[in-house]
Amino acid sequence: MNAMVEPSGNTERHRGHPWRKKKGAVMPGGRLTQQERQQIALGLSDNLAYAEIARRLDRPTSTITREVMRNGGPAGYRADLAHRATQQRTRRRTQAAAPQDPHALPQVHGRDPEAVRDYQETLTTVFMTSGLPKMMARVLGCLYTTDTGSHTAAELAQRLQVSPASVSKAITFLEGLELVRRERDERRRERYVVDDDLWYQSMIRSARANDQFIETARQGVGILGRGTPAATRLENAARFLDFVSEGLLRAAEQGRDVLYAGSGTTPDTAATPRG
Repeated sequence: MNAMVEPSGNTERHRGHPWRKKKGAVMPGGRLTQQERQQIALGLSDNLAYAEIARRLDRPTSTITREVMRNGGPAGYRADLAHRATQQRTRRRTQAAAPQDPHALPQVHGRDPEAVRDYQETLTTVFMTSGLPKMMARVLGCLYTTDTGSHTAAELAQRLQVSPASVSKAITFLEGLELVRRERDERRRERYVVDDDLWYQSMIRSARANDQFIETARQGVGILGRGTPAATRLENAARFLDFVSEGLLRAAEQGRDVLYAGSGTTPDTAATPRG
């Protein structure tokens, strides 16, 4: 995400928008009002940082970041569309959590259902910021915020209020990145799982993903002529990535024990990472 530079001058008076909180305004933790969304849009147009917009609205920075990222991003944010989308999400939540629905997102351990939903949206936003498409980020966020770390396709579709086809497409994408894995439960149902070892596998995959470029770059050195600017560029890139990959592999092996601290398992009893 590109950093936004705060403009110089008295921005509270800039273009006349009312940054100061009015008496009786919603306090942090409440839902954003339409007026606050208009102020967010104005702040974005002034290239204000999320933290500065949050400070002026007396809101957490995470609230502003989540609001912008799930409603078009800094370049596409529109206050009226964001407000309408939030109203629609609220209606869907109300319908999904209706008492007559026996499958409506049960919570355990005394958790606040609304706080869990909000956190899941925050985590989804983080996944989106890291590059995942929205549906894939939503599925991953849902899996990470359940105690079992797994769901069936039907459970994911019900919890996210989306079609099974959308879930299937997201799972295929995530499985290709080795961010989820499949397994069968005692009822022979296919479940999609996130667990600690996937982080280790992801790190190994990232390191090994450099190998093909390193090999190809070194081939290019001979073709382009060692010592020429193009060959030197490729050679430097290959040396750099080779060094980084070696460090990643070493760190992954050394840090693997951290993933299993307190979990009752060890790297030796965990699934062997796929090569």
